[in-house]
Amino acid sequence: MQQIAIDRLESGDLKRRIRKLSKLGYRVLPADEYIDIMYSIGSMRSSFADIKLCHYDNQSRCDISLEPELTEIFANNRNQEELKYYWVQWYNEAGTTARAPFMNYVDLVREAALLNNFTSGAEVWLSEYEDNTIEQQVDEIMNQIRPLYEQLHAYVRYKLGQMYGDKVVSPTGPIPMHLLGNLWATKWNHIADFTTPFPHKQLFDVTDEMIRQGYTPLKMFQMGDDFFASLNMTKLPPVFWEKSILEKPTDGRDLVCQASAWDSYKIDDVRIKQCTRVTMDQLFDAHHELGHTQYYLQYQHQPVEYRRGANPGFHEAVGDVIALSVSTPKHMKKVGLLQDYDDDEQVKINQYYRSGLTKLVFIPFAYTVDKYRWGVFRDEIKPKEYNCRFWQLRSQYSGIEPPVVRTEEDFDPPAKFHVSADVEYLRYFVSYIIQFQFHRAACTLAGEYVKGDPEKTLNNCDIYQSTAAGNKLKEMLALGSSKPWPDAMEILTGERKMSADALLEYYDPLYKWLLEENKRLGVHVGWTDSEKCVANTAEG
Repeated sequence: MQQIAIDRLESGDLKRRIRKLSKLGYRVLPADEYIDIMYSIGSMRSSFADIKLCHYDNQSRCDISLEPELTEIFANNRNQEELKYYWVQWYNEAGTTARAPFMNYVDLVREAALLNNFTSGAEVWLSEYEDNTIEQQVDEIMNQIRPLYEQLHAYVRYKLGQMYGDKVVSPTGPIPMHLLGNLWATKWNHIADFTTPFPHKQLFDVTDEMIRQGYTPLKMFQMGDDFFASLNMTKLPPVFWEKSILEKPTDGRDLVCQASAWDSYKIDDVRIKQCTRVTMDQLFDAHHELGHTQYYLQYQHQPVEYRRGANPGFHEAVGDVIALSVSTPKHMKKVGLLQDYDDDEQVKINQYYRSGLTKLVFIPFAYTVDKYRWGVFRDEIKPKEYNCRFWQLRSQYSGIEPPVVRTEEDFDPPAKFHVSADVEYLRYFVSYIIQFQFHRAACTLAGEYVKGDPEKTLNNCDIYQSTAAGNKLKEMLALGSSKPWPDAMEILTGERKMSADALLEYYDPLYKWLLEENKRLGVHVGWTDSEKCVANTAEG
Protein backbone atom coordinates (compact mmCIF):
# COMPACT_ATOMS: atom_id res chain seq x y z
CA MET A 1 0.00 0.00 0.00
CA GLN A 2 1.43 3.39 -0.96
CA GLN A 3 1.10 6.59 1.03
CA ILE A 4 2.20 10.11 0.15
CA ALA A 5 3.35 12.56 2.81
CA ILE A 6 2.77 16.07 1.46
CA ASP A 7 3.17 18.18 4.59
CA ARG A 8 2.63 18.01 8.32
CA LEU A 9 -1.06 17.15 7.96
CA GLU A 10 -1.17 13.44 7.19
CA SER A 11 -4.24 12.86 5.08
CA GLY A 12 -4.21 9.65 3.05
CA ASP A 13 -5.62 9.74 -0.44
CA LEU A 14 -8.23 12.48 -0.02
CA LYS A 15 -5.70 15.26 0.30
CA ARG A 16 -3.85 14.10 -2.79
CA ARG A 17 -7.06 14.07 -4.79
CA ILE A 18 -8.11 17.54 -3.61
CA ARG A 19 -4.65 18.87 -4.36
CA LYS A 20 -4.88 17.45 -7.89
CA LEU A 21 -8.33 18.99 -8.39
CA SER A 22 -7.06 22.37 -7.25
CA LYS A 23 -4.20 22.24 -9.77
CA LEU A 24 -6.69 21.39 -12.50
CA GLY A 25 -8.72 24.49 -11.68
CA TYR A 26 -11.52 22.95 -9.65
CA ARG A 27 -12.92 24.56 -6.56
CA VAL A 28 -11.74 22.91 -3.34
CA LEU A 29 -13.15 22.87 0.14
CA PRO A 30 -12.44 25.73 2.53
CA ALA A 31 -9.74 24.85 5.04
CA ASP A 32 -12.08 24.37 7.98
CA GLU A 33 -14.32 21.96 6.05
CA TYR A 34 -11.28 20.13 4.73
CA ILE A 35 -9.96 19.71 8.27
CA ASP A 36 -13.38 18.32 9.24
CA ILE A 37 -12.91 15.56 6.66
CA MET A 38 -9.44 14.82 7.96
CA TYR A 39 -10.78 14.73 11.51
CA SER A 40 -13.45 12.18 10.53
CA ILE A 41 -10.84 9.99 8.85
CA GLY A 42 -8.50 10.36 11.81
CA SER A 43 -11.25 9.35 14.23
CA MET A 44 -11.79 6.12 12.32
CA ARG A 45 -8.10 5.35 11.76
CA SER A 46 -6.96 5.93 15.32
CA SER A 47 -8.94 2.96 16.61
CA PHE A 48 -6.65 0.50 14.86
CA ALA A 49 -3.62 1.43 16.93
CA ASP A 50 -5.58 1.77 20.17
CA ILE A 51 -7.71 -1.38 20.18
CA LYS A 52 -6.78 -4.04 22.71
CA LEU A 53 -8.89 -7.19 22.82
CA CYS A 54 -9.48 -9.46 25.80
CA HIS A 55 -8.22 -13.04 25.88
CA TYR A 56 -10.69 -15.81 25.11
CA ASP A 57 -9.61 -17.84 28.14
CA ASN A 58 -9.04 -14.88 30.48
CA GLN A 59 -11.37 -11.99 29.68
CA SER A 60 -9.95 -9.81 32.43
CA ARG A 61 -6.65 -9.65 30.51
CA CYS A 62 -7.01 -7.26 27.58
CA ASP A 63 -3.72 -6.76 25.78
CA ILE A 64 -4.21 -8.33 22.34
CA SER A 65 -3.35 -5.96 19.46
CA LEU A 66 -4.17 -6.48 15.81
CA GLU A 67 -0.48 -6.95 15.01
CA PRO A 68 0.95 -9.39 15.59
CA GLU A 69 -1.24 -11.17 18.15
CA LEU A 70 -4.69 -11.14 16.53
CA THR A 71 -3.32 -11.74 13.05
CA GLU A 72 -1.42 -14.79 14.30
CA ILE A 73 -4.45 -16.12 16.16
CA PHE A 74 -6.49 -16.14 12.96
CA ALA A 75 -3.61 -17.61 10.98
CA ASN A 76 -2.90 -20.50 13.35
CA ASN A 77 -5.89 -21.19 15.61
CA ARG A 78 -8.44 -23.85 14.56
CA ASN A 79 -10.88 -23.46 17.47
CA GLN A 80 -13.89 -22.00 15.69
CA GLU A 81 -15.55 -20.78 18.88
CA GLU A 82 -12.42 -18.91 19.91
CA LEU A 83 -12.06 -17.41 16.43
CA LYS A 84 -15.71 -16.35 16.53
CA TYR A 85 -15.13 -14.66 19.89
CA TYR A 86 -12.21 -12.60 18.58
CA TRP A 87 -13.99 -11.81 15.31
CA VAL A 88 -16.96 -10.31 17.15
CA GLN A 89 -14.71 -8.30 19.46
CA TRP A 90 -12.71 -6.84 16.58
CA TYR A 91 -15.68 -5.90 14.41
CA ASN A 92 -17.49 -4.33 17.35
CA GLU A 93 -14.46 -2.30 18.40
CA ALA A 94 -12.99 -1.34 15.01
CA GLY A 95 -16.21 -1.16 13.02
CA THR A 96 -19.28 -0.28 15.05
CA THR A 97 -17.57 2.42 17.09
CA ALA A 98 -16.65 4.21 13.84
CA ARG A 99 -20.27 4.67 12.70
CA ALA A 100 -20.58 8.36 13.67
CA PRO A 101 -17.31 9.56 12.10
CA PHE A 102 -18.04 7.44 9.01
CA MET A 103 -21.45 9.10 8.57
CA ASN A 104 -19.84 12.52 8.93
CA TYR A 105 -17.09 11.54 6.50
CA VAL A 106 -19.63 10.42 3.86
CA ASP A 107 -21.50 13.73 4.11
CA LEU A 108 -18.31 15.75 3.78
CA VAL A 109 -16.98 13.69 0.88
CA ARG A 110 -20.30 14.22 -0.93
CA GLU A 111 -20.07 17.98 -0.30
CA ALA A 112 -16.46 18.08 -1.53
CA ALA A 113 -17.40 16.22 -4.70
CA LEU A 114 -20.31 18.55 -5.51
CA LEU A 115 -18.19 21.65 -4.88
CA ASN A 116 -15.71 20.31 -7.43
CA ASN A 117 -18.30 19.53 -10.11
CA PHE A 118 -18.48 15.78 -9.50
CA THR A 119 -21.77 14.03 -8.89
CA SER A 120 -20.39 12.00 -5.96
CA GLY A 121 -17.24 10.84 -4.22
CA ALA A 122 -17.35 7.70 -6.38
CA GLU A 123 -16.77 9.79 -9.49
CA VAL A 124 -13.86 11.57 -7.77
CA TRP A 125 -12.19 8.20 -7.17
CA LEU A 126 -12.99 6.84 -10.62
CA SER A 127 -11.61 9.99 -12.25
CA GLU A 128 -8.14 8.79 -11.23
CA TYR A 129 -8.42 6.12 -13.94
CA GLU A 130 -9.22 8.61 -16.73
CA ASP A 131 -11.33 5.99 -18.47
CA ASN A 132 -15.11 6.17 -18.70
CA THR A 133 -15.29 2.41 -19.23
CA ILE A 134 -13.41 1.45 -16.06
CA GLU A 135 -16.48 0.18 -14.17
CA GLN A 136 -17.55 -1.84 -17.20
CA GLN A 137 -14.06 -3.34 -17.53
CA VAL A 138 -14.07 -4.33 -13.87
CA ASP A 139 -17.51 -5.96 -14.14
CA GLU A 140 -16.40 -7.92 -17.21
CA ILE A 141 -13.28 -9.17 -15.44
CA MET A 142 -15.36 -10.37 -12.48
CA ASN A 143 -17.49 -12.38 -14.90
CA GLN A 144 -14.33 -13.70 -16.56
CA ILE A 145 -12.83 -15.09 -13.36
CA ARG A 146 -16.09 -16.23 -11.73
CA PRO A 147 -15.95 -19.87 -12.96
CA LEU A 148 -12.42 -20.33 -11.58
CA TYR A 149 -13.31 -18.64 -8.29
CA GLU A 150 -16.43 -20.78 -7.83
CA GLN A 151 -14.42 -23.97 -8.30
CA LEU A 152 -11.82 -22.88 -5.74
CA HIS A 153 -14.52 -21.76 -3.30
CA ALA A 154 -16.35 -25.11 -3.63
CA TYR A 155 -13.19 -27.10 -2.92
CA VAL A 156 -12.22 -24.99 0.11
CA ARG A 157 -15.76 -25.19 1.54
CA TYR A 158 -15.64 -28.98 1.17
CA LYS A 159 -12.32 -29.19 3.06
CA LEU A 160 -13.59 -26.88 5.79
CA GLY A 161 -16.70 -29.04 6.08
CA GLN A 162 -14.46 -32.04 6.69
CA MET A 163 -12.68 -30.13 9.44
CA TYR A 164 -15.64 -28.49 11.20
CA GLY A 165 -18.73 -30.43 10.11
CA ASP A 166 -21.89 -29.48 8.24
CA LYS A 167 -23.41 -27.67 11.25
CA VAL A 168 -20.63 -25.10 11.08
CA VAL A 169 -19.99 -25.09 7.31
CA SER A 170 -22.99 -25.55 5.05
CA PRO A 171 -22.17 -27.71 2.00
CA THR A 172 -24.14 -25.32 -0.23
CA GLY A 173 -23.97 -21.96 1.55
CA PRO A 174 -21.42 -19.19 2.01
CA ILE A 175 -18.29 -19.98 4.03
CA PRO A 176 -18.18 -18.61 7.61
CA MET A 177 -15.33 -16.15 7.19
CA HIS A 178 -13.69 -16.59 10.60
CA LEU A 179 -12.50 -20.05 9.48
CA LEU A 180 -10.42 -18.74 6.57
CA GLY A 181 -7.27 -17.69 8.41
CA ASN A 182 -7.80 -13.94 8.15
CA LEU A 183 -10.04 -11.43 9.96
CA TRP A 184 -11.53 -10.13 6.70
CA ALA A 185 -11.25 -13.32 4.58
CA THR A 186 -9.15 -11.34 2.12
CA LYS A 187 -6.60 -14.15 1.75
CA TRP A 188 -7.00 -17.79 2.73
CA ASN A 189 -3.41 -19.00 2.52
CA HIS A 190 -3.18 -19.72 6.25
CA ILE A 191 -5.57 -22.66 5.89
CA ALA A 192 -3.42 -24.28 3.21
CA ASP A 193 -1.91 -26.63 5.81
CA PHE A 194 -5.09 -28.73 6.08
CA THR A 195 -6.85 -27.95 2.78
CA THR A 196 -3.96 -28.47 0.37
CA PRO A 197 -4.80 -30.94 -2.44
CA PHE A 198 -1.86 -33.29 -1.85
CA PRO A 199 -0.91 -33.05 1.83
CA HIS A 200 1.61 -35.89 1.60
CA LYS A 201 3.69 -33.74 -0.71
CA GLN A 202 6.09 -31.12 0.57
CA LEU A 203 4.34 -27.79 1.18
CA PHE A 204 6.09 -24.84 -0.42
CA ASP A 205 7.03 -22.69 2.57
CA VAL A 206 10.56 -21.52 3.35
CA THR A 207 9.68 -19.84 6.66
CA ASP A 208 11.51 -22.42 8.77
CA GLU A 209 14.56 -22.20 6.53
CA MET A 210 14.55 -18.41 6.79
CA ILE A 211 14.55 -18.70 10.58
CA ARG A 212 17.25 -21.38 10.50
CA GLN A 213 19.46 -19.11 8.38
CA GLY A 214 18.95 -16.20 10.75
CA TYR A 215 16.87 -13.99 8.48
CA THR A 216 15.82 -10.66 9.99
CA PRO A 217 13.40 -8.01 8.72
CA LEU A 218 16.44 -6.01 7.60
CA LYS A 219 17.82 -8.94 5.63
CA MET A 220 14.43 -9.49 3.98
CA PHE A 221 14.39 -5.92 2.65
CA GLN A 222 18.03 -6.18 1.60
CA MET A 223 17.07 -9.27 -0.38
CA GLY A 224 14.29 -7.30 -2.09
CA ASP A 225 16.66 -4.44 -2.86
CA ASP A 226 19.02 -6.93 -4.48
CA PHE A 227 16.23 -8.23 -6.73
CA PHE A 228 15.50 -4.79 -8.15
CA ALA A 229 19.20 -4.06 -8.55
CA SER A 230 19.59 -7.33 -10.50
CA LEU A 231 17.10 -5.94 -13.04
CA ASN A 232 19.29 -2.84 -13.55
CA MET A 233 16.85 -0.79 -11.49
CA THR A 234 17.68 1.65 -8.69
CA LYS A 235 19.30 0.69 -5.38
CA LEU A 236 17.59 2.05 -2.29
CA PRO A 237 19.12 5.34 -1.09
CA PRO A 238 20.77 5.68 2.35
CA VAL A 239 17.82 7.60 3.84
CA PHE A 240 15.61 4.55 3.30
CA TRP A 241 17.70 2.48 5.67
CA GLU A 242 18.03 5.36 8.15
CA LYS A 243 14.37 6.44 8.36
CA SER A 244 12.21 3.39 7.57
CA ILE A 245 10.38 1.36 10.24
CA LEU A 246 10.86 -2.29 9.34
CA GLU A 247 9.89 -3.85 12.70
CA LYS A 248 7.22 -3.10 15.26
CA PRO A 249 8.68 -0.69 17.86
CA THR A 250 9.44 -2.21 21.23
CA ASP A 251 9.44 1.09 23.13
CA GLY A 252 5.73 1.05 23.92
CA ARG A 253 4.62 3.22 21.01
CA ASP A 254 1.27 2.35 19.43
CA LEU A 255 1.62 1.96 15.69
CA VAL A 256 -0.84 1.14 12.91
CA CYS A 257 0.98 -1.84 11.43
CA GLN A 258 -0.70 -1.76 8.03
CA ALA A 259 2.34 -1.92 5.74
CA SER A 260 2.87 1.25 3.69
CA ALA A 261 5.48 2.93 1.53
CA TRP A 262 6.09 6.67 1.62
CA ASP A 263 7.26 9.25 -0.90
CA SER A 264 8.53 12.45 0.74
CA TYR A 265 8.66 14.31 -2.60
CA LYS A 266 12.34 14.91 -2.09
CA ILE A 267 15.02 13.37 -4.28
CA ASP A 268 16.12 9.93 -3.04
CA ASP A 269 13.92 10.08 0.06
CA VAL A 270 11.63 7.03 0.16
CA ARG A 271 10.61 5.02 3.20
CA ILE A 272 8.61 2.01 4.35
CA LYS A 273 6.66 1.28 7.53
CA GLN A 274 6.04 -2.44 8.08
CA CYS A 275 5.86 -4.50 11.27
CA THR A 276 7.78 -7.27 9.56
CA ARG A 277 7.82 -10.83 10.83
CA VAL A 278 10.20 -13.47 9.53
CA THR A 279 7.89 -15.54 7.33
CA MET A 280 7.75 -16.37 3.64
CA ASP A 281 4.54 -14.40 3.19
CA GLN A 282 6.10 -11.35 4.82
CA LEU A 283 9.07 -11.72 2.48
CA PHE A 284 6.66 -11.40 -0.43
CA ASP A 285 5.04 -8.39 1.30
CA ALA A 286 8.47 -6.75 1.61
CA HIS A 287 8.99 -7.07 -2.15
CA HIS A 288 5.52 -5.58 -2.70
CA GLU A 289 6.28 -2.51 -0.60
CA LEU A 290 9.66 -2.11 -2.28
CA GLY A 291 7.78 -1.98 -5.58
CA HIS A 292 6.21 1.27 -4.41
CA THR A 293 9.58 2.76 -3.47
CA GLN A 294 11.06 1.67 -6.80
CA TYR A 295 8.22 3.41 -8.63
CA TYR A 296 8.87 6.59 -6.60
CA LEU A 297 12.54 6.47 -7.53
CA GLN A 298 11.89 5.90 -11.23
CA TYR A 299 9.55 8.89 -11.64
CA GLN A 300 11.17 11.29 -9.16
CA HIS A 301 12.58 13.36 -12.04
CA GLN A 302 9.04 14.20 -13.19
CA PRO A 303 7.24 17.46 -12.27
CA VAL A 304 5.49 17.04 -8.94
CA GLU A 305 2.02 16.58 -10.46
CA TYR A 306 3.26 13.58 -12.44
CA ARG A 307 5.01 11.95 -9.50
CA ARG A 308 2.42 9.22 -8.99
CA GLY A 309 1.36 6.00 -10.66
CA ALA A 310 -0.11 5.90 -14.15
CA ASN A 311 -3.26 4.88 -12.31
CA PRO A 312 -3.64 3.83 -8.66
CA GLY A 313 -3.51 0.13 -9.56
CA PHE A 314 -0.12 0.46 -11.26
CA HIS A 315 1.52 1.29 -7.96
CA GLU A 316 0.13 -1.82 -6.31
CA ALA A 317 1.05 -4.06 -9.27
CA VAL A 318 4.76 -3.28 -9.51
CA GLY A 319 5.89 -5.04 -6.35
CA ASP A 320 3.54 -7.94 -6.98
CA VAL A 321 5.10 -8.50 -10.39
CA ILE A 322 8.39 -9.06 -8.60
CA ALA A 323 6.69 -11.21 -5.96
CA LEU A 324 5.35 -13.50 -8.70
CA SER A 325 8.96 -14.34 -9.52
CA VAL A 326 10.14 -14.45 -5.90
CA SER A 327 7.35 -16.87 -4.99
CA THR A 328 8.53 -19.58 -7.38
CA PRO A 329 10.53 -22.59 -6.16
CA LYS A 330 12.96 -21.73 -8.96
CA HIS A 331 13.82 -18.41 -7.30
CA MET A 332 13.95 -19.80 -3.79
CA LYS A 333 16.48 -22.36 -4.99
CA LYS A 334 18.59 -19.59 -6.55
CA VAL A 335 18.78 -17.65 -3.27
CA GLY A 336 19.53 -20.73 -1.18
CA LEU A 337 16.24 -21.01 0.71
CA LEU A 338 15.01 -24.22 -0.91
CA GLN A 339 16.78 -27.52 -1.35
CA ASP A 340 15.69 -31.05 -2.27
CA TYR A 341 12.31 -29.84 -3.51
CA ASP A 342 10.50 -32.45 -5.61
CA ASP A 343 8.70 -30.31 -8.20
CA ASP A 344 6.32 -32.92 -9.69
CA GLU A 345 2.78 -32.27 -10.95
CA GLN A 346 1.14 -32.77 -7.57
CA VAL A 347 3.61 -30.39 -5.94
CA LYS A 348 2.85 -27.84 -8.65
CA ILE A 349 -0.90 -28.12 -8.02
CA ASN A 350 -0.21 -27.49 -4.34
CA GLN A 351 1.84 -24.44 -5.30
CA TYR A 352 -0.83 -22.99 -7.63
CA TYR A 353 -3.48 -23.75 -5.02
CA ARG A 354 -1.67 -21.83 -2.33
CA SER A 355 -1.12 -18.93 -4.70
CA GLY A 356 -4.83 -18.99 -5.53
CA LEU A 357 -5.67 -18.76 -1.83
CA THR A 358 -3.66 -15.54 -1.77
CA LYS A 359 -4.53 -13.88 -5.05
CA LEU A 360 -7.71 -15.31 -6.57
CA VAL A 361 -9.80 -15.05 -3.42
CA PHE A 362 -8.70 -11.46 -2.90
CA ILE A 363 -10.14 -10.19 -6.19
CA PRO A 364 -13.87 -10.47 -5.28
CA PHE A 365 -13.13 -8.82 -1.94
CA ALA A 366 -11.32 -5.91 -3.61
CA TYR A 367 -14.23 -5.54 -6.01
CA THR A 368 -16.76 -5.51 -3.18
CA VAL A 369 -15.09 -2.90 -0.95
CA ASP A 370 -15.34 -0.14 -3.52
CA LYS A 371 -18.59 -1.31 -5.13
CA TYR A 372 -20.03 -0.85 -1.65
CA ARG A 373 -18.48 2.58 -1.13
CA TRP A 374 -19.50 3.77 -4.60
CA GLY A 375 -23.05 2.88 -3.61
CA VAL A 376 -22.72 4.77 -0.32
CA PHE A 377 -21.18 7.85 -1.94
CA ARG A 378 -23.85 7.88 -4.67
CA ASP A 379 -26.57 7.52 -2.03
CA GLU A 380 -27.71 4.28 -3.68
CA ILE A 381 -27.04 2.54 -0.36
CA LYS A 382 -28.94 4.33 2.40
CA PRO A 383 -27.74 4.74 6.01
CA LYS A 384 -30.47 2.40 7.28
CA GLU A 385 -28.97 -0.43 5.18
CA TYR A 386 -25.26 0.37 5.46
CA ASN A 387 -24.36 -2.85 7.25
CA CYS A 388 -26.54 -5.47 5.59
CA ARG A 389 -25.83 -4.23 2.07
CA PHE A 390 -22.14 -4.64 2.82
CA TRP A 391 -22.64 -8.27 3.84
CA GLN A 392 -25.01 -8.88 0.93
CA LEU A 393 -22.26 -7.81 -1.50
CA ARG A 394 -19.65 -9.91 0.27
CA SER A 395 -21.90 -12.94 0.05
CA GLN A 396 -22.83 -12.28 -3.57
CA TYR A 397 -19.29 -11.96 -4.89
CA SER A 398 -17.08 -13.82 -2.39
CA GLY A 399 -19.46 -16.47 -1.06
CA ILE A 400 -18.55 -15.71 2.57
CA GLU A 401 -20.57 -14.57 5.58
CA PRO A 402 -19.95 -13.39 9.17
CA PRO A 403 -19.78 -16.10 11.85
CA VAL A 404 -22.70 -14.58 13.76
CA VAL A 405 -25.83 -12.71 12.75
CA ARG A 406 -25.19 -8.99 12.30
CA THR A 407 -27.78 -6.21 12.23
CA GLU A 408 -27.99 -2.54 11.36
CA GLU A 409 -27.08 -1.80 14.96
CA ASP A 410 -23.65 -3.14 14.04
CA PHE A 411 -21.43 -1.40 11.50
CA ASP A 412 -18.72 -3.61 10.07
CA PRO A 413 -17.11 -2.00 6.95
CA PRO A 414 -14.69 0.26 8.92
CA ALA A 415 -13.23 -2.84 10.59
CA LYS A 416 -11.06 -2.96 7.46
CA PHE A 417 -8.27 -0.38 7.69
CA HIS A 418 -8.68 0.97 4.17
CA VAL A 419 -12.32 1.90 4.79
CA SER A 420 -11.42 3.76 7.96
CA ALA A 421 -8.43 5.45 6.30
CA ASP A 422 -10.20 6.67 3.12
CA VAL A 423 -8.03 4.50 0.88
CA GLU A 424 -9.62 3.82 -2.50
CA TYR A 425 -9.56 0.03 -3.01
CA LEU A 426 -10.15 -0.47 -6.72
CA ARG A 427 -6.38 -0.01 -7.08
CA TYR A 428 -5.88 -3.46 -5.55
CA PHE A 429 -8.38 -5.08 -7.89
CA VAL A 430 -6.69 -3.43 -10.88
CA SER A 431 -3.25 -4.42 -9.62
CA TYR A 432 -4.23 -8.08 -9.21
CA ILE A 433 -5.27 -8.17 -12.86
CA ILE A 434 -2.58 -6.08 -14.56
CA GLN A 435 0.26 -7.66 -12.57
CA PHE A 436 -0.29 -10.85 -14.54
CA GLN A 437 -0.25 -8.88 -17.79
CA PHE A 438 3.00 -7.23 -16.66
CA HIS A 439 4.37 -10.60 -15.53
CA ARG A 440 3.66 -12.26 -18.88
CA ALA A 441 5.36 -9.41 -20.76
CA ALA A 442 8.40 -9.33 -18.44
CA CYS A 443 8.77 -13.11 -18.57
CA THR A 444 8.71 -13.00 -22.36
CA LEU A 445 11.46 -10.36 -22.36
CA ALA A 446 13.49 -12.45 -19.91
CA GLY A 447 13.15 -15.55 -22.11
CA GLU A 448 11.43 -17.31 -19.23
CA TYR A 449 8.05 -17.68 -20.92
CA VAL A 450 7.16 -19.11 -24.31
CA LYS A 451 3.47 -19.78 -24.94
CA GLY A 452 2.91 -23.51 -25.44
CA ASP A 453 6.34 -24.52 -24.13
CA PRO A 454 5.83 -26.82 -21.10
CA GLU A 455 9.30 -25.93 -19.82
CA LYS A 456 8.72 -22.16 -19.95
CA THR A 457 5.30 -21.59 -18.43
CA LEU A 458 3.92 -18.39 -17.00
CA ASN A 459 3.66 -19.89 -13.51
CA ASN A 460 7.29 -21.03 -13.38
CA CYS A 461 8.96 -17.78 -14.47
CA ASP A 462 11.62 -15.92 -12.52
CA ILE A 463 12.84 -12.63 -14.03
CA TYR A 464 15.63 -12.24 -11.46
CA GLN A 465 18.80 -10.85 -13.09
CA SER A 466 17.04 -10.04 -16.39
CA THR A 467 18.11 -6.54 -17.43
CA ALA A 468 15.93 -6.83 -20.55
CA ALA A 469 12.83 -7.12 -18.38
CA GLY A 470 14.11 -4.53 -15.90
CA ASN A 471 14.89 -1.91 -18.53
CA LYS A 472 11.39 -2.15 -20.01
CA LEU A 473 9.86 -1.94 -16.55
CA LYS A 474 11.95 1.17 -15.87
CA GLU A 475 10.79 2.77 -19.11
CA MET A 476 7.15 2.25 -18.10
CA LEU A 477 7.60 3.39 -14.50
CA ALA A 478 9.60 6.50 -15.41
CA LEU A 479 6.50 8.02 -17.03
CA GLY A 480 4.75 8.35 -13.69
CA SER A 481 1.37 9.82 -14.55
CA SER A 482 2.67 12.03 -17.37
CA LYS A 483 0.87 9.83 -19.91
CA PRO A 484 -2.51 8.06 -19.73
CA TRP A 485 -2.20 4.60 -18.20
CA PRO A 486 -2.92 2.72 -21.45
CA ASP A 487 0.16 4.41 -22.94
CA ALA A 488 2.27 3.26 -19.99
CA MET A 489 0.90 -0.28 -20.12
CA GLU A 490 1.56 -0.49 -23.85
CA ILE A 491 5.29 0.16 -23.35
CA LEU A 492 5.71 -3.09 -21.43
CA THR A 493 2.85 -5.29 -22.61
CA GLY A 494 1.78 -4.03 -26.03
CA GLU A 495 -1.78 -3.98 -24.60
CA ARG A 496 -3.99 -0.98 -23.79
CA LYS A 497 -6.81 -2.57 -21.74
CA MET A 498 -7.12 -4.68 -18.64
CA SER A 499 -7.75 -8.36 -19.23
CA ALA A 500 -7.85 -11.45 -17.03
CA ASP A 501 -6.43 -13.61 -19.84
CA ALA A 502 -2.91 -13.74 -18.36
CA LEU A 503 -4.26 -14.51 -14.87
CA LEU A 504 -6.43 -17.34 -16.21
CA GLU A 505 -3.48 -18.76 -18.14
CA TYR A 506 -1.36 -18.66 -14.97
CA TYR A 507 -3.98 -20.63 -13.02
CA ASP A 508 -5.12 -22.92 -15.84
CA PRO A 509 -3.50 -26.06 -14.32
CA LEU A 510 -5.31 -25.39 -11.04
CA TYR A 511 -8.63 -24.77 -12.79
CA LYS A 512 -8.45 -28.03 -14.72
CA TRP A 513 -7.58 -29.96 -11.57
CA LEU A 514 -10.41 -28.34 -9.56
CA LEU A 515 -12.97 -29.18 -12.25
CA GLU A 516 -12.03 -32.85 -12.11
CA GLU A 517 -11.62 -33.04 -8.34
CA ASN A 518 -14.88 -31.28 -7.49
CA LYS A 519 -16.72 -33.55 -9.90
CA ARG A 520 -15.05 -36.62 -8.37
CA LEU A 521 -15.97 -35.50 -4.84
CA GLY A 522 -19.49 -34.54 -5.84
CA VAL A 523 -19.23 -31.15 -4.13
CA HIS A 524 -21.74 -28.37 -4.76
CA VAL A 525 -20.38 -25.46 -6.82
CA GLY A 526 -21.79 -22.02 -6.02
CA TRP A 527 -23.63 -20.89 -2.89
CA THR A 528 -26.99 -19.82 -1.55
CA ASP A 529 -27.54 -16.30 -0.26
CA SER A 530 -26.34 -15.50 3.23
CA GLU A 531 -28.87 -14.87 5.98
CA LYS A 532 -26.34 -13.56 8.47
CA CYS A 533 -27.41 -9.90 8.45
CA VAL A 534 -30.92 -8.83 9.34
CA ALA A 535 -32.43 -5.38 9.00
CA ASN A 536 -33.95 -3.58 11.96
CA THR A 537 -35.29 -0.13 12.72
CA ALA A 538 -31.89 1.52 13.20
CA GLU A 539 -31.49 4.48 10.86
CA GLY A 540 -27.76 4.94 11.42
